[in-house]
Parts: sequence; C-alpha cells; structure tokens
Amino acid sequence: MELKGKAALITGGARIGQVVADALARRGCALALTYRASRTEAEAAAARARDVGVATVLVKADATDPQQVEAAVNEAAKALGRLDILVNMAAVYAETPQASADDWSRLMDTNARSVLLFATAAAPVMRRGGGGRIISFADWLPRSGRPHYRSYIPYYTSKAAVIALTESLAFELAPAILVNAIAPGPILPPPNLTTAENAEVLAATPLARWGGADEIARATIFLAETDFVTGECIRVDGGRHLL
Repeated sequence: MELKGKAALITGGARIGQVVADALARRGCALALTYRASRTEAEAAAARARDVGVATVLVKADATDPQQVEAAVNEAAKALGRLDILVNMAAVYAETPQASADDWSRLMDTNARSVLLFATAAAPVMRRGGGGRIISFADWLPRSGRPHYRSYIPYYTSKAAVIALTESLAFELAPAILVNAIAPGPILPPPNLTTAENAEVLAATPLARWGGADEIARATIFLAETDFVTGECIRVDGGRHLL
C-alpha cells in the first residue's frame, strides 16, 4: 500500500504512539488520533503532522466502549474522507499479584476487547474504500509462548488474545484487509529502572540494547505498506526470545 494520501487511525498514542504517528505523517498519511486521558500527547502529534502538511483529527473515546469506538471511527472517516489503516495501541501494562476479576476485566477489555471493537467498526469503512490494514500490539512473551514473569496473568493472557484475534481477523477480512501484529520486547526503559535492572535486560537481549520507539515505527510502516503479509505477529525484541 502506498501511504501517501491514505488515512490512519491510531489508538493510545502516548510515548511510542507519538513516534508511529510521526512516521506515518512523514509519508503523507493523514491521522486520526484517539485519546482517553492523554490529550496533550495527541495534540502534540497532531501539531507535528500538520507541520508536514497532512490533515489530522483528534477524537476522545474510551476504547472499551462499543458506542464510543463506532463513533470515533465514523468521525475519523468523515473528517479525513477515508480510513485505510488502523493501529491498535491502546493498552494497559499492569502487575497483578493474586489477580482479581476486576483486574482480569480491565486488562482484557483494554488490551484485547478494544482491538476487536475497533477492527469490526473500521472494517466496513475500509472495505468501502477498497481495503486496508489493521496493525495491533501484542508482546514478545506470549508470542514466544513464555509466561516468564509472575504476577502478570491478565496482562499475558490479554496479549495472547491479541495474537489470536490477529489471526482470526486476518482470515475473516481477507483479501481486502490485511491484519497483523507487532510483539515488542525491550523498547523503552521505564523511568524508574535501576542500573542493575538495566544490566539484566541488556544481558538477556542478544543485541544488548533497548530498541527505541523508531524500531516499532519501522515495523508499523512495513506492515502498513506490505501487500502480501497477513495473520502475522512480528517480534521486535532484539532477539530476546532466543535466550
């Protein structure tokens, strides 16, 4: 797919989402940026996109609410005149020792249910425009079948569900819409990371460094542009899954 002149909707555009939005905008792709609480980050990404000459629209929406999701997709398509790419980045990463039913619902709804809601709302709009791309975000651990860390049952399961959704949606929506996922590994170090913890991550990563948000942006661009990859979940983890 040629990105110039196309339109993308990005959910959960904080941190890495900012870099993904910038990469799409530089290639001439108009942007619809949804947010729930991170309006400041969405406004910043929109301003940079306008600076390079592409149209933008901001839409406030709860990614777990079906009515708000459908309204956000329709508003984006109306404002931009089309919708070709959906990037599902809305997510919650949470440690949940002795996970409760509320923990399960919160993470499954935000991380997995939102993918289904946005995909099913966007697919008819994409089909009317001739097709599209859906790109979601999993995690390198469930992609590798490795529940390596304790106290993350709802998170791990929700990201495994994203992989299953990607495969199911790819099958259902072919050939008009290609559906893929990205499974990040060590991309951005958390702000409270200690020197010892950082050394541990580097030792467990064959490429011996953090990837950086640009690596996720490159993978996203690849999956947006490809015409013959669907149903895949690509690990961007510096080889972490090899150890």
